[in-house]
Amino acid sequence: MADVGDQNPPQDPPTAPFRKVVLPAEETVRIPRPAQRPYVPPGQPGAPPAGPPPTGPHQVWPQATGRQAPRPQAPYAGPQRPAGPQGSGGPQGPAGPKGPGGPSAAATPQVFRVVPPPPPRRRGLGDIPIKVVYLVAAIVATVLAVLLIFVVFSGDVPTRQTQDQTAVSIVPVPPATATPTPTVSEAPLPAVPESKKFAPLSGKASATKGTVTDKASGISYPRLGGSWSAKSFPPFSVAQRVGKVEAPYTVAASAMLPGDAPAAKPSTDADYRAIAVQAARWTLRTQYPEGATLTAWTASRKVPVGKGWTLAFTVSYPSGNARQVGQAMVTVVEVGKTKPAMLVGSIPQSGKAYWRDLNTLADKVRPL
Repeated sequence: MADVGDQNPPQDPPTAPFRKVVLPAEETVRIPRPAQRPYVPPGQPGAPPAGPPPTGPHQVWPQATGRQAPRPQAPYAGPQRPAGPQGSGGPQGPAGPKGPGGPSAAATPQVFRVVPPPPPRRRGLGDIPIKVVYLVAAIVATVLAVLLIFVVFSGDVPTRQTQDQTAVSIVPVPPATATPTPTVSEAPLPAVPESKKFAPLSGKASATKGTVTDKASGISYPRLGGSWSAKSFPPFSVAQRVGKVEAPYTVAASAMLPGDAPAAKPSTDADYRAIAVQAARWTLRTQYPEGATLTAWTASRKVPVGKGWTLAFTVSYPSGNARQVGQAMVTVVEVGKTKPAMLVGSIPQSGKAYWRDLNTLADKVRPL
């Protein structure tokens, strides 16, 4: 009877624990391959009996003297350490099959190479989504279109003015030191009435062409049509004139009150009336030739809107060997500052056809 131990297949028991083997990258591992018994065809000496293989724990194939059929192989359990001597307490390796009358055959090793995963591929321009490309192109096209519009139309200046707003040259009011030298000595003025209606003057009122908005002074008033034209006329920030630029002037203009600001902001009607008297004196000596005098007050009243005061007066001035009469008005308006804004209208006798326009200015002046 053949040795039972020699007939057992070379495999570990199914309960043998698996050992986890951690190998570094690029390390070569040699795994022994178990030897197989030689194959013996059925019917030849040494062939296993016909029928199902033995299933008992101690059933074995009979001893074969020739080539034997291949035995079922156990699942790979990882590399095993070589068997130590019995009794030494060391780990036991797999027992190789013993040939007839000789030691166990040597296992054929299998070589496996662990290759690390390739490095991540770098993204290039071709990996950018097409939606992102379209979005960037649209943004760039929009910016270029806006810049092109500014470049093409930057030199366009509107030549037609609207009826409600007048575009005129704004000239800063010069400081008090730049006020023209008085042409007449300070003379006593008639007593100023506390209230007096501004009666319509002679002549025909000019048609208005909109509104003059003086942002430098903070007031607005009618833009007069007909022969009136808006031009730069220092020391005013906005001015409308008729005729030659010489004294006596035909002018309707606005500016901040010339001279130093009051020590305190005016608050009562009497305060603004007193400031309007100063504005009338300034108009008399700057808009008329030397020797002009204020002969009478033709109006003294509050401004129609806001705080302020309007004074109208008659002026007598020399013209050659005779004296002529002109009409003038001044309005001071509170505009949120200590110094009020000022509107001046002055028309000599040569422009008496425009005297009625002074009533229009006094009725329509407004703070912004």
